[in-house]
Amino acid sequence: MTPTPPAQPAASHSTVTWDGAVNAHHVAGGLYRMGRSEWLTPAGWAQLYDDGVRTVIDLRNPAERVRRTTDPAVTADLLPPLAVVNTPTEDQSNEEFMALVGHYLSDPAYYGENARLFPEKIAAAFRALAAGQQAGGVVVHCSAGRDRTGLIISMALKLAGREDLIDAQYEQALRGINAWHAVSPVPHPHESHQPESRVSAELEGKLERLHEFLEGLDVEQLLLAPGGDASHGVTREELDAVRALLT
Repeated sequence: MTPTPPAQPAASHSTVTWDGAVNAHHVAGGLYRMGRSEWLTPAGWAQLYDDGVRTVIDLRNPAERVRRTTDPAVTADLLPPLAVVNTPTEDQSNEEFMALVGHYLSDPAYYGENARLFPEKIAAAFRALAAGQQAGGVVVHCSAGRDRTGLIISMALKLAGREDLIDAQYEQALRGINAWHAVSPVPHPHESHQPESRVSAELEGKLERLHEFLEGLDVEQLLLAPGGDASHGVTREELDAVRALLT
């Protein structure tokens, strides 16, 4: 009798074993996070679906949603029947925002400015989370799967009363993308793999800034009336759906 093969181990950058996925992690309940979806192979998409994911929320801007020559070939007929929703969290043509963050959002120090300048975009991302919960599991991603994703995931955890998970999920994402930089076939234009001493120091500072952002934030109020405008806000039923996604 042939023995059952052991489960595939997760790559050093991920704690979820979806083939090809980078910086992929389970957050809580039916919510997952990862880096850019183009890294997934057809097998990875199938595994994601088998784990109950029915909605993929892409936080990137439309111009970022491109396939690289090093990405696996995945045609539409190979994708499982799930929804892919593009809901950017920022407007990179906004000069004030880009002057603050530099090349891209890479530090919780600027999460507050992101929420201040684009509250309606944050609300739209949560509306997508709520809609996704109705169908099953949800995976959220940006490019690295660290800061735009970290902004939405951290806010969702606070909304759901799961502050106990916030530090761990941000640490996983920061360490995960750093591990990927060590093996990535495409050098990052602004980041590279860093030694543990530097990662630990960076993590400590970023967690402090993440806490500062969350402590001063009324997540529910921002989502119900982004920028003071309830016409662009989510409903209380949608807030409850996001909470349910994390249980």
